[in-house]
Amino acid sequence: MDSPLSILSLSAAAIAGAAVTFPKLQARLALSRAKHRSLTGHSKMSKMVARLVPHYEFDIDDFFRSDGAPADIAMQRQDAFFRLAGLYKERYARGRQMTAEAAERISDLQFTETYRVPFQYSRLVREHLSASAFVQSSSGVTVTDVDGNVSYDLTGSYGVNIFGNDFYKECIEQSEKRAHALGPVLGPYHPIISDNVKRLCEISGLDEVSFHMSGTEAVMQAVRLARYHTKRSHLVRFAGAYHGWWGDVQPGVGNPVSPHETYTLADMSERTLHVLKTRRDIACVLVNPLQALHPNANAPGDSALVDSSRKSAFDRAAYGDWLKQLRAVCTERGIVLIFDEVFVGFRLAAGGAQEYFGVHADMVTYGKSLAGGLPVGVVCGRKELMRRFRDDRPADVCFARGTFNSHPYVMTAMDEFLSRLASPNFNSIYQGLDETWNKRATDLNDRLTAQDLPVRVSNISSIWMVHYTKPSRYNWMLQYYLRAEGLALSWVGTGRLIFSLNYTDADFAEVADRFVAASDKMKRDGWWWQDASLTNKTIRRRILKEMFTKRFR
Repeated sequence: MDSPLSILSLSAAAIAGAAVTFPKLQARLALSRAKHRSLTGHSKMSKMVARLVPHYEFDIDDFFRSDGAPADIAMQRQDAFFRLAGLYKERYARGRQMTAEAAERISDLQFTETYRVPFQYSRLVREHLSASAFVQSSSGVTVTDVDGNVSYDLTGSYGVNIFGNDFYKECIEQSEKRAHALGPVLGPYHPIISDNVKRLCEISGLDEVSFHMSGTEAVMQAVRLARYHTKRSHLVRFAGAYHGWWGDVQPGVGNPVSPHETYTLADMSERTLHVLKTRRDIACVLVNPLQALHPNANAPGDSALVDSSRKSAFDRAAYGDWLKQLRAVCTERGIVLIFDEVFVGFRLAAGGAQEYFGVHADMVTYGKSLAGGLPVGVVCGRKELMRRFRDDRPADVCFARGTFNSHPYVMTAMDEFLSRLASPNFNSIYQGLDETWNKRATDLNDRLTAQDLPVRVSNISSIWMVHYTKPSRYNWMLQYYLRAEGLALSWVGTGRLIFSLNYTDADFAEVADRFVAASDKMKRDGWWWQDASLTNKTIRRRILKEMFTKRFR
């Protein structure tokens, strides 16, 4: 029998253990509540669900009536599909052949060709509606493909093209002349780098700069430095936000191994602020200001457009208030606030998202447009955060290098870009920018409403997203009608339209006419047929039934 003393000792140990464990349980519960309630906030669960989704594809009969449409509507859609396929075959003959040949050896092209639409429809679409992946020239706001087709460019070169392709051609042409004497000598700096650093510090309001080869690398370095200086392990990202393809910022689907030191929390949430106030392991918070267009949602792409539930609602004031709250908590807790402006930098304002939302970050990453059309990544930060070594511990360093960092041609192209940006005449392009693009979006929506077309656009300045007002499984077809009307889209389809700022009112009017025409043709071809029983909920239930049948048949 245990002695009273040993029993007392065990009881005390149990009480002490409970006292230690309970706060940990409380912290864990708070963290769970701060995560977004969808799969975007739970990386392990999202990966598990992804593994359970079976592959299946519709044959030619089910393809056109997967929403339960009657036979006459299915035949109307089928006729329209193959009529459009004939147009594509004739218009993009050379480009389609080149794309098919290239796809045999380019894995990126295999991926984008496969994931333009929901996977159930992908095979027939690839066979019959494949377009050209090759363009040969650009001018103004248009691009010309290898078959000679001229289209209005709504791709924005994934965010690079802010001021128009001709602008970047000029930057690159002038940079080549200025860097030619030095050539691709790597290691030493081209003298122009001093001017670039000075301008970047002025734009960012921060003390020091480091150069990298891509936006992904810049974000990686910013996080590394934050962890190094705070001596904390975890980073916070927000559900749906994109920060490059590296592992720590892509939990869940798309990353073979889920990161263990990343918290994916809900945007614009008091529960998130509570976690930041109470945990001691958070080194930094990553903010991609583009999420203001669709907080807590993944970047939209037509491969996931299975119904009409895609939504967006940009509220500049509300998101600005959220960022101010976030800034205050990060300051209070010694957490590094990092603005990832690789995408929106220099598009929203000359001073980027910091100026646009009126919030000052501890570190800012830039990329894309900054190098005047050449690849680049940049980190700007406070002096004490940028230092890569410790004076009192010579072996304790935060190492980062890259062969092509500060490439002479990139540095001279950056100077061309920043010099133009600093010109008062050029800088005036930002005056009334939001008003211009908001009015264009409103005018287009008014036309779509007037013609009873179930399509709407929402925007954050010149970055647009298309969403749909009536339940449908076929909204992804709109991208093919838009291309047929001469509107060039990126592979994500209608999920993101990126306009360059050199679009005149006349240019945009032409785009709007073509957008409305494409939507009207799609409606007349029966793709937006609907009866009273068709809702987003019934569509999703139908898809679940298809998956269940396939998996357990």
